[in-house]
Formats: sequence, C-alpha cells, structure tokens
Amino acid sequence: MNDPSQRPLMVLGTSSGAGKSLMTAALCRMLKRRGEQPLPFKGQNMSLNAWVDGAGGEMAYSQALQAWAAGLEPQVAMNPVLLKPQGDSTSELIHLGQSVGIARAETYYQEWFKPGWQAIRSGLASLKAQYPHGRLVLEGAGSPVEVNLQARDLTNLRLAQYLRARCLLVADIERGGVFAQVVGSLALLRPVERPLIAGILINRFRGRRELFDQGRRWLEEHTGVPVLGVMPWLEELFPPEDSLDLLERHSRKPNAELEIAVLRLPSLSNFSDLDPLEAEPSLRLRWVKPGECLGQPDAVVIPGSKQTLRDLAALQASSTATELRRYAAAAGPVFGICGGLQMLGSVLRDPQGLEGGGQGGHEVPGLGLLPITTTFGASKALQQRRSQALWPAPAEFELQGFELQGFELHRGHSHCDQPEHCQPIASAADLGWVQGSIAGTYLHGVFENGPWRRAWLNLLRQRRGLSPLPANPVNHLVQRELLLDRLADAFETHVQLGPLLD
Repeated sequence: MNDPSQRPLMVLGTSSGAGKSLMTAALCRMLKRRGEQPLPFKGQNMSLNAWVDGAGGEMAYSQALQAWAAGLEPQVAMNPVLLKPQGDSTSELIHLGQSVGIARAETYYQEWFKPGWQAIRSGLASLKAQYPHGRLVLEGAGSPVEVNLQARDLTNLRLAQYLRARCLLVADIERGGVFAQVVGSLALLRPVERPLIAGILINRFRGRRELFDQGRRWLEEHTGVPVLGVMPWLEELFPPEDSLDLLERHSRKPNAELEIAVLRLPSLSNFSDLDPLEAEPSLRLRWVKPGECLGQPDAVVIPGSKQTLRDLAALQASSTATELRRYAAAAGPVFGICGGLQMLGSVLRDPQGLEGGGQGGHEVPGLGLLPITTTFGASKALQQRRSQALWPAPAEFELQGFELQGFELHRGHSHCDQPEHCQPIASAADLGWVQGSIAGTYLHGVFENGPWRRAWLNLLRQRRGLSPLPANPVNHLVQRELLLDRLADAFETHVQLGPLLD
C-alpha cells in the first residue's frame, strides 16, 4: 500500500443514515472518471435490501450500487458479511454470499466475531487479487464511535486501522445538531484513531452554501480537520440506502395520472424493486401499512418479505386482507413479488418450521387470489435469471421476443394448482403466474425491464382510458447510470478531495 494512488479511502458517518452509501458511490464514480479502479467494500452490512451476484451469492444492494458506480459487476467479496434481520433480535447471517446460520444479538460477537473478521479478510484478499492496482473505497456502518461496541468493531475503525485508510467523516445537517455530531464523534476517537480522519463532509445542506461559511470555519478551528465540502440537498430521487430513507421519501408528483398502492409489510425486503416505478413521471406510489385504508388505487403491489408467514399473518389480522380481496373481486390489478407472490396463493406450507417460528408442520391459507401452493424448504433459490416474457400479451404490447432479466432470492417452491386457469408470465414457467387481473413473480428487478414495465403500466392506463406510454423506454439501469453521473457531478462540484487523496 505504499503507492498513494492505492491507499484505501473510507467513508464514515456520524450516525446511521448520514448518507455514507451514496457518498461512497459518488466517490467511486469520481475516481473512475479520474482513471482509477475503485473497489467498493463494506465489511459488514445490516439490510433487507439485497442483490444476488453472478455466482449466486447474496450481498447488500448498496454495495451493488457502488459497484456499478465503479464500473464493476457486483460480487459478494464487496460485502462479505450481511445481516438480514428477521425479528426477535435475530438475523440470518450471510458470509461471502452464503447463509451460515442465525445470529442472536446478545451472543453475536462471542460467536461470530472471529468468523466475520475472517470473511472480511477473505473478501479483501479476493478483491486485491483480482484488481491489484485498484483502490479500496470502504463504507463504514452506523457511527464509528459507539463506545459500547468499539472493542468488537468489525467494519469501522478496526478496518480503517488495518488498512491505513484515509477517512472522510460525513455528517447530516438536515437532522440538526451537526456541530455536536462532528465534535462529539471526533472527541470519542482514541488517540491512535484520530489521525485517520482526513476530512469532514457536511451532507444534505439546504439553501446557499455561503450561509455555512462561518460554521465551516468554526469546525476547522475547533477540530483541526478540514471541511472538504458541503453537499446540497439533492432533489433527484436516488435508490434508498435503507428502509428509513424509503419511508421518508415523499412523492412530488401532484399531476401523476396513476396511483399504485404498495403494501408496507412489517418485514419488507428488496424495496429497490420499486425504484423503477418511483422513476416513472406519470405514476405515484402510496405506501400502505396493514390496517390502513387501501382506497381505490389503479393497482396494488405486494413486495418481498423476509418473514413471509409473519407478514401474511399481519395482513390477515388487519382490515387490509379483506379490502384487498374486495378490490381483487372487482377486477382490481394486484401484483406480487417474491414473498408477495407467495402470499397471493391458496396455501403456504412450512413442514420444517423455517418460516413459522420454528414449529414444524405449519400450513396456513394464503390470500386466495392465485391458485398456487408454496412449500418452504431449507435451500434458497439464489441465481440470476433470463426468460422470454409471455405476459402482458406480446402481440398487444410489442413484447414479442422480449427477454426479462432479474434475479431470484427466496425460500419456497411454488406451483400452480390449476394450470388450465393459470398462465405463466414467462417462458420459464416457475418464475410467476397470472390469472385475470392478479399476477406475481419470483423475479426481483422485474420492473427494471423498461418495455415490460411500460407494458404493465399500459394495461393499467388502458383500464383508465388513458393513452398508452411509449413502449420502448430505456431500461432502468440506464436511468440509474444517469443518476450516478448526476450524483458524481454534484460531488465534484461541492467537495474538494485534495486532502483525502494526497
């Protein structure tokens, strides 16, 4: 690591949700523009928003986004430890893409610290072997100065010291108390850690930047650390970093022609599936908790779930299930993704108690809107998939020969009990089904397929008597690239990285 151009960089935050993930993505794109090969890395992440890489391994979506910003294909080495919360202070634990067990909060560090550190070192070694001239760009987790956790830290300052990384400390001014955030974080660093902090970044500033000039000077005088930039509040809608960011998003589409209700399940997962719909200018999403009024939307989407049976029980115990059945009986369009597809079915079986709180032989009725049966097993379906679209009708919506792309990430195998009434939505018959106005798929990322997304939206528009949207939009990955470029443009405009890079 003697070459300064290869010295690792690290983005730390004064708190969770400070904007570390997007700032890391911006830094990756900016270094890529300068001719370097950035290597995004987050040693340990806790998220239900996942991605499956080309080798069939699970990783956090935020590291996949950073990989795209760096011009790389995502791989699990970029996020070697992933915790997927599943309630009752437990999480499914993923090491280097594969499930290795269930971790309990109270015993996590005693049981999993050493295996986690080994997974992190293996991920680092893999990336450096593949890209010997690349520069690691690391993202921390939460706050790096949680004093009760510092001795057991896996992914913040322990990693920064191990790699001699130069660190950028990000503080969110939108939350208030930014001076206390920065000064308090620096004060809690140990003497050996303080020299690692090369700069401060103030994030999400509203108004004219010169209004913060006095505050900038104060921070530099009182901390001795340069403030490298003040990032403005970005109006573009970027992929959310975690569920908190998702729930804080407010639609700014007063003239939207369609409204889709999305069920905000208690164990909501893979909510990035909805980003392509958020990006549609003619469409507004409305998130509905179990028990809240469903209303009369143009469609209802049931997204993925980490705890399918528990989330189904929450729906059944509320008024939402009754409203949803009434809505479907009136030919209202309903679309389920992964766990949402399973909930639409007739029966869900859990013979080994994998989804039902550890009780074997568990069998529960589904919402009864699709004639499918799901049986949960120990193995996961983890793979990227491609299949020719069969629905919406190819002849009517110009989808003839169109290939759907996405990935599977689920437990449970489903089959249609009434094949004469249940049409596959793709040539791979196990990817999903449609019956009348009710449809669902196991394919995460289905809405990223632009022509397919528009075909589905045009079905909804046809019901409303609206003119169809153009059938050949760019895929969402192209929109994602444009957003990453806009993010990097703003980063380069508002952040001076000389002290971090030199």
